[in-house]
Amino acid sequence: MATGLEIITDKDQMRKWSRDMRAKGKTIGLVPTMGYLHEGHISLIKEAQKHTNLIVVSIYVNPGQFSPSEDLSTYPSDFQGDIDKLKVLPVDVVFHPYNLYDYGNIESESKCNDPISSGSGSESGRSGVVSCVEDRKLGHETWVRVERLENGMCGKSRPVFFRGVATVVTKLFNIVEPDVAVFGKKDYQQWRIIRRMVRDLDFAVHVIGSEIVRDADGLAMSSRNVRLSPKERERALSINRSLSRAKLAAENGQNSCRDLKDLVTQALLEAGGIIDYAEIVDQESLEAVEEIRSPVVFCVAARFGAVRLIDNMEINV
Repeated sequence: MATGLEIITDKDQMRKWSRDMRAKGKTIGLVPTMGYLHEGHISLIKEAQKHTNLIVVSIYVNPGQFSPSEDLSTYPSDFQGDIDKLKVLPVDVVFHPYNLYDYGNIESESKCNDPISSGSGSESGRSGVVSCVEDRKLGHETWVRVERLENGMCGKSRPVFFRGVATVVTKLFNIVEPDVAVFGKKDYQQWRIIRRMVRDLDFAVHVIGSEIVRDADGLAMSSRNVRLSPKERERALSINRSLSRAKLAAENGQNSCRDLKDLVTQALLEAGGIIDYAEIVDQESLEAVEEIRSPVVFCVAARFGAVRLIDNMEINV
């Protein structure tokens, strides 16, 4: 139980705290979050506790990973509720910066509610696509890209997402200077991208992937679940159920990815889902496979109502 939870909002103060603790021989674990904490986040904190002396939880809704058409302004938030949850956990610091893209030359945080302005697409490196940071001209122009791993799955429909994630995680690593960082494997592509980024850029951070935590009905825990109506939630259960059936079929010898994907997509469509993707990919390279001959992961993204959900299931045969 945390006896003196400290809330730090200034990045220089956060860096000083970390360096002071390191000077005392302490190791630091970081759990990056966007807030609205649930049991999945708590499982990440408990995993971090196994590896380090001290734990920092960051709470920051990162505008760099949202495009102007996405749900930044409606992302759920309950900071006081988050603090109440963290007070009874082994957390030492909550890092809650106001704006990590404020370099002293802007007036306000991006709300990203206005339509994208014409001619701004060249800033992102992909024609016609910008993040909320660029849309509001916050002055930030340096981005971290993991070029191959970001291309498929979520990268197809959310082209600014992974460069925004990689950039903000780089910022957090540079500010908090953790020994260990824990990410949930529900965001499987994100976890692999961060691991590759750490390897390629020689960060002295050990990245741990924590297993998916599910509600009693099987739905993967997500801060966005609160936006599902009861009927939409019931329909969304088709994701986990169909993935489980596909995994069982694979373990029983079905190695045709086309047949396994058909099983899942049919179930999601029958449940009223709008499928973004249903892909079976190699666990390391994230490249699509046609037959299962080595460890793969079956990744799904689908919308139920206005809520986009992602889930996955590793298949180790």
